[in-house]
Amino acid sequence: MSVPCKFEKSLLTYDEQQPVFASHHPAIYDVSFDDLKALRQRLRDLQGKESTLARTKRREQRGKGEPRGASFPGTAERSFQRKQIFGAAVKRVNKEVTRRMHLERRAAHMDAATRALEMRRAAQFPPRPDAGYTAYEGARPLPSLRKRTVISRARIGSISQATRVAQAVSDART
Repeated sequence: MSVPCKFEKSLLTYDEQQPVFASHHPAIYDVSFDDLKALRQRLRDLQGKESTLARTKRREQRGKGEPRGASFPGTAERSFQRKQIFGAAVKRVNKEVTRRMHLERRAAHMDAATRALEMRRAAQFPPRPDAGYTAYEGARPLPSLRKRTVISRARIGSISQATRVAQAVSDART
């Protein structure tokens, strides 16, 4: 349940009002991300303190515990309301922290998607091959596309000797 700012102001001291009012709508957008985290921790501490005071006051009213320290003004209801105010402020700050984290993630995701699209487009349209020889450079021999076979010098003589032997065998049959 939302609580009017005027009611919050009536329940809180000046030092407690500053972090709570910093968590409200227009002011929360001006706070940096690191300051938001510090604000959240401060509000949690204040909420924990009020929770302890409210619990202590309720125990005193039921007769379960003795009053600790100096007398605490007001009833347990006031502490409970103050705890709710701090809880609502923590909730607002948490929501803003989550919103900013989602914005950062979305921006990173958009950058990655843009890079992926650029890479895909670059792969789809490969660069054009070189034009090759052009007419103004004059005539030049075309390189052979045949695979060049290299025969060792030792095999050159053996081939001709094998041919002689085969011819002699053929002549001997006739």
